Amino acid sequence: MQAAIGLAALLVLAGCAQAVAQYVLLHTVPRIRERMGVRWARVVWHDKVLRRLAHVAPSLVVQAGIAAVPHLHPAAMAVVRNVAVAVTVLQLVRALTALLDAVLHEHERAPEGAPTSTRSIKSYVQLGKLLLVLVGAIAVVAALVDRSPLILLSGLGAMSAVLMLVFKDTILSFTAGVQLSSNDMLRVGDWIEMPQVGADGFVVDIALHTVKVQNWDKTITTIPTWRLMSESFKNWRGMFSSGGRRIRRALRLDTNAVRFLADEEIERLSRIALLHPYLEDKRRDVQSSNEAVRERLGEHAVAQPANLRRLTNIGTFRAYVQAYLRAHPRIHQDMLLIVRTLEPTAEGVPLELYCFTATTAWVEYEAIQGDIFDHLIAVLPEFGLRLYQSPTGGDLRLALQK
Repeated sequence: MQAAIGLAALLVLAGCAQAVAQYVLLHTVPRIRERMGVRWARVVWHDKVLRRLAHVAPSLVVQAGIAAVPHLHPAAMAVVRNVAVAVTVLQLVRALTALLDAVLHEHERAPEGAPTSTRSIKSYVQLGKLLLVLVGAIAVVAALVDRSPLILLSGLGAMSAVLMLVFKDTILSFTAGVQLSSNDMLRVGDWIEMPQVGADGFVVDIALHTVKVQNWDKTITTIPTWRLMSESFKNWRGMFSSGGRRIRRALRLDTNAVRFLADEEIERLSRIALLHPYLEDKRRDVQSSNEAVRERLGEHAVAQPANLRRLTNIGTFRAYVQAYLRAHPRIHQDMLLIVRTLEPTAEGVPLELYCFTATTAWVEYEAIQGDIFDHLIAVLPEFGLRLYQSPTGGDLRLALQK
């Protein structure tokens, strides 16, 4: 009877200790935390951490007071003490995992421009929680069987091969996560392409085992972290940080439309403001070159067009496109800008534009690119050029009617 009354009194005392601990930790400590207003206080004294710490008090009271219960059998006393120690370890592990969650939550609350705002620590937090659970499980089992944790650890050493096999993906993923983070290869918010897994979009989450990518069609692709180290992927962060987005597109010109320009055409095109400096320089160069040919070969050689330098419509159009891009306010002038003629193909002569817009926003980029090519396609007839286009059914029907 005395042992039962003593146990009941001990349980009541443990309940009172928990009530006092909850009041102090959940009412007094938060007020102090708010007055301090510092980040480490919000993490260490997080409500979830304090709530779980309050559950440690009853088991501590039981451990301290079990010896004072009169007439309690030594075996029962040992069992109660071991259970109380196991509960204490369990609650401490839960409090530490809550502390890691608070660290992750505070990190994710960082301002947009903060240096750590794009660095994910979720994988480290998950690994820390996993290690805490493993260590806590060993300590709980050791407390329940009343043995040293070192004995259990020595047994686990013999099972190292099995543990390596069980935690193979975890080890690979953690190693890959460390390398990705230390080399700054991947951040939350990066646009990546990984066609082999169907990923093309922004990274929304980096965890211990997986990386989540939200594709452009709003689907989510989940990639094992270790695959990002064992396989290649494209990261578009460099494009965004440079401030310019590349335009690389070709106009396929009809080969039959390429010809020399007549003098009256040169005179007409020289009235175009963007072409006037180019044509003035070219006419002087062509005139001096042709005079040299006349002096060297005689007047009869001038009658042969192949002996003279003449301006072509495609070359003049290429110069116009170059000047047009140089004068365009939405083209990045500090980056590479080339207008070049590629090797002729069965689909005409490709005239490629290679430049960068002054913005990286997708919608604005497409609008700028569309405006440029709309203008160039519309201005082609001024140079006597036309785009190559495969004959359609309507073209063949018109040809048959004629």
